[in-house]
Amino acid sequence: MRDLAGRLVAGEISEQKRSPGAARPAAFLVCEKLGPQLATLMGRGGYHALVTRALALSRKDVDWLLTVLLAETGTLGISDDVLTKVDAKELAAGSTVLVAELLGLLGAFIGDNLTLRLVRDVWPTLSLEDLNFTKRDQP
Repeated sequence: MRDLAGRLVAGEISEQKRSPGAARPAAFLVCEKLGPQLATLMGRGGYHALVTRALALSRKDVDWLLTVLLAETGTLGISDDVLTKVDAKELAAGSTVLVAELLGLLGAFIGDNLTLRLVRDVWPTLSLEDLNFTKRDQP
């Protein structure tokens, strides 16, 4: 899922560069785009729980995610002060970790095929052909 997460994050970073406005962590944008699909699938509470767990798992590896807040609506937020202290590479790497955790949890709940189908619905032009998923039960 990390490869898929990296593609989604890279795509959102690229799209942000073409759009005016303040930059936000790409993970926030990925979650916002997936949010409606996931809320339909599992309800707002289920989506919120999924993002909460992904955020908790990601915080072990990414310090700046400790400052991220999750609103009741499922929207992620961070203070501008923190954003100015974290460089673009750290934001991208942390975003990839968070999105990979989110997709990994989703894949564990609904399966990789349905997860990929949801991703393709939101990002129809994203290339998914060469992704290689290993079985979760293999050592």
